Amino acid sequence: MAKGYSARGGFSGGAGMMRQQQQMQQKLLQMQQEMTRAQEEVESRSFTSSVGGGAVQATVSGKKELTGLVIRPEAVDTEDLEMLQDMVISAVNEALRQADEAMNSSMSALTGGLNIPGF
Repeated sequence: MAKGYSARGGFSGGAGMMRQQQQMQQKLLQMQQEMTRAQEEVESRSFTSSVGGGAVQATVSGKKELTGLVIRPEAVDTEDLEMLQDMVISAVNEALRQADEAMNSSMSALTGGLNIPGF
């Protein structure tokens, strides 16, 4: 006969294992709901970065969409458009990095640092 099996009671520990499985599923569902709330909170925020002493300012949403771009007139030098382009790229990338960092920090706080694919 199989270890842990009795003709009368079946496999031992069945009810306890089912209860543990249900508790684990509830905890996973709760964690998923908390992660969704945290993700929605970060996505509702805005992240702003400025470069060139405030000459260029970029704002992105937590969904990583550029939502605002301010270029001060003194930053526009028709003889050096490359510098302006570089400042715009730099400001946007920094704002996106801030949004990423906020999302990663929020998720890490919920998962205890575990790397969970898709979150």
